[in-house]
Amino acid sequence: MALMAALPVTAATATPPAARRVTVALWGDDSNPGTTARPFRTLERAQREARPGRPLVIDLRGGKYRLSDTLKPASSVTYEAFGYGTLRQEEIVLSGGRVITGWTQTRGGIWEAPAGGIQTRQLYVDGRRALRAPLGAGLPGEVTTTETGYVLASPVPATWSRPDDIEFAYTFPFWVDARCGVDSIRRMRGKTVITMDQPCWSLARKLYGADGEPLPAPTAIDNSPSFLTKPGAWYLDRRRDKLLYHPLPGEDVRKAEVVAPVLQTLVEGDAHTHDVAFRGLTFADATWLAPSEPAGFVSAWSNYRRPAVDGWLTVPGNVAFRGSRRITLSGNRFQRLGGQALELSRGVRDVFVEANRFTDVSDGGVVLGAVLPDRTGISRNVVLRDNRIHRTGVEYRGASGIWLVTGDDTTIEHNQVDNVPYTGILVGPPGEDGGRSHRTRILANRVFATNQVIEDGGGIYLRGKQGDGYADGALVRENVVTDAGAQNFDLGIYTDDTSEYVTVDRNVVHGYPGSIGGCADPYLRDIRYRGNFWDDRVPDGIARRAYPGTWPTGAADDCGDPQGLTFEHNRLLSPDRAAVECALIPACARIVAAAGPI
Repeated sequence: MALMAALPVTAATATPPAARRVTVALWGDDSNPGTTARPFRTLERAQREARPGRPLVIDLRGGKYRLSDTLKPASSVTYEAFGYGTLRQEEIVLSGGRVITGWTQTRGGIWEAPAGGIQTRQLYVDGRRALRAPLGAGLPGEVTTTETGYVLASPVPATWSRPDDIEFAYTFPFWVDARCGVDSIRRMRGKTVITMDQPCWSLARKLYGADGEPLPAPTAIDNSPSFLTKPGAWYLDRRRDKLLYHPLPGEDVRKAEVVAPVLQTLVEGDAHTHDVAFRGLTFADATWLAPSEPAGFVSAWSNYRRPAVDGWLTVPGNVAFRGSRRITLSGNRFQRLGGQALELSRGVRDVFVEANRFTDVSDGGVVLGAVLPDRTGISRNVVLRDNRIHRTGVEYRGASGIWLVTGDDTTIEHNQVDNVPYTGILVGPPGEDGGRSHRTRILANRVFATNQVIEDGGGIYLRGKQGDGYADGALVRENVVTDAGAQNFDLGIYTDDTSEYVTVDRNVVHGYPGSIGGCADPYLRDIRYRGNFWDDRVPDGIARRAYPGTWPTGAADDCGDPQGLTFEHNRLLSPDRAAVECALIPACARIVAAAGPI
C-alpha cells in the first residue's frame, strides 16, 4: 500500500476534470451566462461552452424544443433533462415538427390550414398518428397488370382527384411491405388505365416478379383528397399548399395540437463525435421522405432500392450516430418517428443504449452495424440493455424491432420487444450480402407478439456466419420468446440460411408455429441447442424430422439438410399448456422471471 501511494500520478491515472454545467430553458436568453437562474435559450449557444478535454453537462429545463435543423452534438457533452434520475425530472421533447394553425372549415366536415411549404408523410393530432387519407380497399373489380401499371374495367379510379399524389401499398406474406406512387389515371376505350411512377414500377416488377409472376394488385391505396371520408384522416395538398384534416367525432382541430414532422434527422453524430450522452429526453416528430420520390419504397426487410445504387440502401435513423465513439443513450423516449428510430452505423464503437423506450415508429427501432450501401464499418462494443421496443414498423411492416446487420462484441440484453409486424430481434445481413459478426450475445430478452403482419420471420432471427467457431460465435441464452401473430411460418428462434456457429442455450419458446429451425440454402450448420424449454411445434405443410425443430427440405422449399446440429438436455412443453407447465418447472420459471424489462 505504501509503495502504491508513493507512485506519481500520471495522465492515465489522474482524476478527470469535473464537468461544468450550463442550463438551457425556453424562457432563457442566449446573452445570459447559462446558469440555472439565468439560462441560455438554445442548445446551439450552450454547445459553444464545450472545451476539449473538459466535460460539459447541458441541463434542459422542461418543454418542447422545436428544432429548425438537425442537432449535431458537440463532443464531451452530456445533454440531460433537468433533475434527471430524481422525482423532479422535467419532461423534455426535442421535436422536428411544425405546429399547424389557422384552421378553417370547408365542405363535408373537412378542415384546412396553410401548410407553409412543408413536405411530410406523417401528421400527429394531440400526439396521435393520423391516417394519411386511406381508401380502405384495393382496386375495384378485375385488374390486369401491364408493363406500365394496371388496366381495369371499373371507372371509379378515374374519379379520384390528385391521382399523381396517390400511393399503392403492397404487403406480401414474406418480408415485404412496398410502396409505389401513381403517375396518372385516365379512361381509354372503355377501360381505366393506371400508369405507375418510374423507376419504382420497374424496380418492383424486377424484384417481386422475378419468377415470371406479374406484380399483383395493391393491398392498400392512400393519399388522395377523394379518400378523406374517414374521421382522423389527413391529406397534404401540395398544389394549394394546404393541409386537409377530417376530425374525429367531437374533436375541435382549432384546439388540438396538430404537428407535421418536417426534419428527417433530429440528431446526427459523425466520426468526429465522441464522448456524448443523452439522458432523459424525448426524440419526436421526424419524417422520412424517400418513399415519396419517383423510385418509391421497393423494399425487403428495412432496405429499399434505388436505380443508381448497386444493391440496397437501409432506412436511415431519425437519430443517427455514424462512426461515433463512446456514446450513451439512457432513459430516453423515441416516438412519433417516420424512419428508423435509432441508427448506429459506419463503425460506431463503445455505445451504450439503456432503459430507452421506442414506440410509434414507421420503420424499425434500432439498426446497427454495416448498413447498406456502405457494407463497411463494423460496429464494435455496442450494448442494448433494458430497453422496451413496441409498436414499431407501423408504416413499413418489413421492419424489425432490433436489427444487427454485422458487428463485433454486441450485447442485446434484458430488452422487451413486442407488438411488431415482422421480426423482434434480427441478426445478420440481408440477401446475398456478406459480412460476419463475432461474439454477439442475445441474453434474457422478452420477445412476444411478433409477426403481426408479415411472416417468415420470428422472435429472434439469425442468418449468416456468426463467428469462426463456437467460442466467438453467437450466444442466444435465457430469452423468453412467446406468442407470435396469426401467421403460418414463423419460428421462435430462427437460424436461417447460412447460419453458422450459434449456441441456443436455456431459452423458453412457445406459441409460435415453429419453435426453432431454419432453411439450409445453400447451407446451415453448427447450431447447438442446450437446456431449452419449448413446445416444438412445426408449421403446417412442413414434415417433422427425427430431431426437434422446423427444417424444410426438398426442391419446393429450396432447402437442403442442416449439418452439425446438436441437442442436449432440452425439455418439451405441451403446446396447449406450455406457459402453465413452464411455471411449474423451477428452472423454466426462473428464466421467465429474469427476462425483462416487464
